[in-house]
Amino acid sequence: MTGLKTNERPGTRAVVKYVRVSPSKARAVLDLVRGESYGRASEILAFSERSVSEVIGKCLDSAVANAENNDNIPAEELFVSACYADEGPTLKRWRPRARGRATQILKRTSHITIIVSRYDDATLADLREREEAKGRAGSSTHAAEARRQRVERSRAAAEEAAAAEEAADHDHDHEGHDHADEVEAVETVEAEVTAEEQAEEQAEEQAEEQAEEQAEEQAEEQAAEQAEEQAAEQAADQQDEEESN
Repeated sequence: MTGLKTNERPGTRAVVKYVRVSPSKARAVLDLVRGESYGRASEILAFSERSVSEVIGKCLDSAVANAENNDNIPAEELFVSACYADEGPTLKRWRPRARGRATQILKRTSHITIIVSRYDDATLADLREREEAKGRAGSSTHAAEARRQRVERSRAAAEEAAAAEEAADHDHDHEGHDHADEVEAVETVEAEVTAEEQAEEQAEEQAEEQAEEQAEEQAEEQAAEQAEEQAAEQAADQQDEEESN
């Protein structure tokens, strides 16, 4: 009898693909959280020193969120029923070595899958009895509450960012109107200044024309006076000649 295939396992899953870590390193961390409750698995991943633990923790939170939103299962009732890392595409790189040689470097990637399922009723009753006997909530309850608080903070931050963006757009539009008004005022002032300059230029041109006309009149008068003086001198010379003769 064959077992269930990978894609046929029951539960709610989340998949993260193309993680830049080898499958063997991811499997070493996944072996620590397999079969653990959501709270216990979150604690293990939070205090793990492996760098891939952060990615696996986000994948676990995504699987729990899918279970809560899609299947209406509380996070306190979930556990990691299955988790595995499949090998992704391998990136080929080369490193120069001595004597003109080169060695190949294989940068492996992984596809990580985490499946969470609900405890059966008997196990849930046993867990609740233990929590009542201890007099405090279990790790799953704390982890679920912490995740809900993170989600609320993220949503509040997103709403604040959206409101700030809308306010910035409104301010930008207002500034645009103010800028348009300023441009119109500047254009009006420039038009007034241009009109004044044109009036001054016209006045200067008129003054220059009047000065030229006066200069021409004075020149004509001087020429007439000189002609009269010359005529008088010629008449006097003729009289002197006649008298001498």
